[in-house]
Amino acid sequence: MRKFVAYGPALIVMLATAVGVFAVPEVVRRIGEATTHVQIELARQTLETDDILDRINRATRAIADAVEPSVVHIEVIAPNEDGRPVPSNGSGWVFDAAGNIVTNAHVVRNAIRMNAHFFDGRVANATLVGADPFTDIAVIRVADAGEMFAARRATGERPQRGDRVYAFGSPFGFRFSMAEGIVSALGRSPPTGTEFGGFTNFIQTDAAVNPGNSGGPLVDSRGRVIGMNVAIANARTTRSENEGQSAGISFAIPLAMIESVVDQLIRTGEVSRGFLGVAFLPDNGRIELDGQFRGVGLGVRSVTPGGPADNGGLKAGDIVTAINDDPVSDMARLRSIISSYRPGDQVALRVWREGRFEDVMVSLGRMPFDVLTGFRPAQFLAVMTGLYVNETSEGVRVRAVEEDSPASEAGLAPNDEIVGVAGRSVSSLNTLAEALVREGLISGWAVPLSVRSEGQSQPRDVTVQITPYRIPGE
Repeated sequence: MRKFVAYGPALIVMLATAVGVFAVPEVVRRIGEATTHVQIELARQTLETDDILDRINRATRAIADAVEPSVVHIEVIAPNEDGRPVPSNGSGWVFDAAGNIVTNAHVVRNAIRMNAHFFDGRVANATLVGADPFTDIAVIRVADAGEMFAARRATGERPQRGDRVYAFGSPFGFRFSMAEGIVSALGRSPPTGTEFGGFTNFIQTDAAVNPGNSGGPLVDSRGRVIGMNVAIANARTTRSENEGQSAGISFAIPLAMIESVVDQLIRTGEVSRGFLGVAFLPDNGRIELDGQFRGVGLGVRSVTPGGPADNGGLKAGDIVTAINDDPVSDMARLRSIISSYRPGDQVALRVWREGRFEDVMVSLGRMPFDVLTGFRPAQFLAVMTGLYVNETSEGVRVRAVEEDSPASEAGLAPNDEIVGVAGRSVSSLNTLAEALVREGLISGWAVPLSVRSEGQSQPRDVTVQITPYRIPGE
């Protein structure tokens, strides 16, 4: 009995410990399970009573339903570098009920055949209306394809950083896809956003854009077009392959630029751009003047006498801070803003002058060829094609042809007379150079020429085409 009394408390402690070791975890587990059950029920009740996500889903589905009928999948057959026809595809969107479809110029470059595929299964042959290599915008048209559902456009409204956006198109050929993101930044200048040099003022987004999305619309939360997908920024992006795989950074051409270019392509097949006639100081960005002015702008070095800016009253020493309330931070942005307007358009320049802000109204002129391309006409022909010409009373006559150049490959020879480009007659060096630019020579398009050889009465047809390596700086 004494031993039991002596060991009794120890046994009790041991039993209690054993019970604790095995029972307490079970109790804790059961308490945890009960807590989880409560958590699940509360979450389910919240989801049942709060329909905010359902409303977001309904709104997103409504955007898809509203936009999809305006999206076009474009299939193209075009020759490759060896001249062999190969297929490719891209995207586009219906601009108006007349059957005009907007896409990227590089999507339809040198197309032998184009087919437009619509959301309801219709397929129609498309023809090229016009293309602008400087903005990478093209218009194609279908006829007798039934009713066209034109996309709604957010004309006159500027997107803001943080706005929700949706990119439509055919990534990797998967037709009528939709991706969601936000506007990451505005006024961007990606290195390979456009066909040649170009005018940059891009919308940056994080929406998933991949090969095949090019030309597709970028829309806002109301399903209205605010831009067009054009480029992806990643290590694979090059001059000859301006579509890599999505890396969370993609770019879109703003609607204001699209509308300006497309309207002109539909009406005339070519594009005229606004011109200020101003030389700016090389220091771009933030400016500080003895404590008088601190901000972002461009200092005016000089104005072209008798030019648009001079006629509007802009002066050397002025600091241009905004154009039509659009801030100006560098030359690329200013160039893009001005080029989105047409000759004759009035723009308001916000100017810092002699200690205060003023508004200067300028009626824009037409951008000269050398400002547009960076070359004088004769220099352009020599650098791009290896062609040296003389302007005569009859038109343009070939003086010399560089060996192993695009001009020699086309079969041009000294004393040939160039009488037409793409079915239009040319009568001067300037009209020849402008016609070659208009037809996309600088972005690798094959351009047909009408050439009359010495002693021949009838012209012959030749085709001149450059490759990216001939573009200076590339």
